[in-house]
Amino acid sequence: MIDHGSPLWNYLSDQERILADDGAFLVADSAIHKDQDPTDYSYLVFPYAKLYEGFLKDVFRDLGIIVERDYRSNHFRIGKVLSPNLTRRLGKRSAYGQLRDRYGAELAEALWHAWREGRNLVFHYFPSDFRLLAKEQALACIQTLIQAMEICVARTHVQHR
Repeated sequence: MIDHGSPLWNYLSDQERILADDGAFLVADSAIHKDQDPTDYSYLVFPYAKLYEGFLKDVFRDLGIIVERDYRSNHFRIGKVLSPNLTRRLGKRSAYGQLRDRYGAELAEALWHAWREGRNLVFHYFPSDFRLLAKEQALACIQTLIQAMEICVARTHVQHR
């Protein structure tokens, strides 16, 4: 689903490439087992959501948005620094604000939207809004994540340090 040899593929770490290939395997495998239709296809999104988290940490570090200590920290929260709602409160620590100021609001919003739709709303359990993804919805989430990463690499020209 991510073209090998593309600018995005070339930016990904070895671990992220493994997740991308695992995700592509799961999507292909789900087409083979048509007689076993699960009620929730969120499992197809998981490798891509995990890949997206690693990708964002790499991008934030490589663009100088976060320092190495934050990158390696188990306490660093992407959802917090990427939230447009916390931009003013976080000031210079806001990844959303830095992305918006350096690369435009469209990129910052695309990365936030992908985070929210492709990770948070898929994998968090909300008793009042229990989301089950149809296969088409799961594939749409995956595409949202991939497109956000492709746009980010194209707009920022990010390179590994």
